[in-house]
Amino acid sequence: MTELVFILGTRPEIIKLSPVIRGCEQHGVDHVVVHTGQHYSESLDDVFFEQLELAEPDVNLGVGSGPHGEQTGEMLRGVEQTLTDAAPDVVVVQGDTNSALAGALAASKMAPEVAHVEAGLRSFDRSMPEETNRVLIDHAADYLFAPTAKSEEYLVREGISGLQITVTGNTVVDALDRIRDVARRESTALDDLGLATDRYLLMTAHRQENVDDPDRFRSLLDGAARAGREHEMEVIYPIHPRASGRLEEFGIDVPGPVRMVEPQDYLDFVRLLSTAAAVLTDSGGIQEEACVLGIPCVTMRDNTERPETTEVGANRLSSCDPDRISRAVTEMLDADGAWENPYGDGDAATRILRALPVSAEPEEAV
Repeated sequence: MTELVFILGTRPEIIKLSPVIRGCEQHGVDHVVVHTGQHYSESLDDVFFEQLELAEPDVNLGVGSGPHGEQTGEMLRGVEQTLTDAAPDVVVVQGDTNSALAGALAASKMAPEVAHVEAGLRSFDRSMPEETNRVLIDHAADYLFAPTAKSEEYLVREGISGLQITVTGNTVVDALDRIRDVARRESTALDDLGLATDRYLLMTAHRQENVDDPDRFRSLLDGAARAGREHEMEVIYPIHPRASGRLEEFGIDVPGPVRMVEPQDYLDFVRLLSTAAAVLTDSGGIQEEACVLGIPCVTMRDNTERPETTEVGANRLSSCDPDRISRAVTEMLDADGAWENPYGDGDAATRILRALPVSAEPEEAV
């Protein structure tokens, strides 16, 4: 019988589950990795697994993109069959994606227990599909691995037993501890793009509520451009396929000094992030990574499920208003990056494996 099945489908899940999967490999824990194909790009995904020193997934469902219901339904079908074949003790999911939801729902109706890595995050905005996913996954889970004490508090408020919750820190710290020195040595991203350390702004924008609304998308780009002009910095924008499609669909012209570049592999993206003057983003994961790396962050959203980043002074919310974006960038460029990292010491994967019913118990960081 398989001990653990990991369900993942997006690059943030690959990154954040990589320390736990690698721990299984090092300690002889029998496991299966299932890639749903939610955000599948063969070239980039292969590189992500290679750079994170992971074997290729055992199963790839190849679901691809689509409306939420259709995509989740296809994943449920594939995950259910995989769980029938593998017969695991525990299914491990991470975060708030449709892949994580499908894995948790399928397992909850079958024999395996459910473990949720990064449990308890809340934006309190139910208009976000991710928020619905987070809540449903947490209430289906048997093991809830909260990254911070605040996440644990949210779970307890919702009636989840403290006996099910383990505060572990965030596995993104484990992943960054492993990769950032490699990125500094091996990435050629700065030279390839003609960039100097601390002399550019990095931007990511792909969330549905931003890029599917032409007015918000234009405002977001205008704000980033204004910040770049005010501080005489280029804004580097690795363009997400979803966002690229919306630019074409809406006929939006990207203003200077915003420069669109191809999506980056993990090594190159970490290098770009770790040497930027600041990052402008609508991604939850990048808020965390910037905080851990000491890079000032401006979040172009109305709320965040990572309040720890704002509380320690690593992040500002700006919505998509150009004035607020520009003002927030100016404020954050004055930050010294000396805030306390709220996401732990890099041993989250060890704590997770110790809490799970597996045959090998790690005794040190993985």
